[in-house]
Amino acid sequence: MVAMEFFKARAVQEGGINMAGFSPKLPLTLDPSDGYTLNKTLKEVARQNFKMLVLTNPGERIMDPEFGVGVLAYLFENNTPATHGQIDARIREQASKYLPYIEVGEIIFNSPVDNPNIADNFLGVSINYSIKKLNIGDVLEIPIN
Repeated sequence: MVAMEFFKARAVQEGGINMAGFSPKLPLTLDPSDGYTLNKTLKEVARQNFKMLVLTNPGERIMDPEFGVGVLAYLFENNTPATHGQIDARIREQASKYLPYIEVGEIIFNSPVDNPNIADNFLGVSINYSIKKLNIGDVLEIPIN
């Protein structure tokens, strides 16, 4: 929580507007008190950064063509354990390279192979992760369909 206290102390007063957030929450939405809705905790910032890393296709980010897992590119791949392994490895590789403050835990794939009640063209990815220095855990759910 030391980091949170540091950032709270650095909140600045500009033009009568209290900047009480770390970054804009995506997608951008208007907020009557802040102008745009803001990520107000480090957990929200880390979750948004991790989600953007997983959803960004390699080559999409300017000046860094290797950034991104590109999980939606697996939409038309065979829904097999081999594909799940590729996705798992890519998530872990990208998180260690671009978000070293996040430790990826268990990655669970929810597919019709495991659950016959799920549509044939669906693959859900649940990523358990923690923010190392803050000892905060969370789960990021990504549906691919």
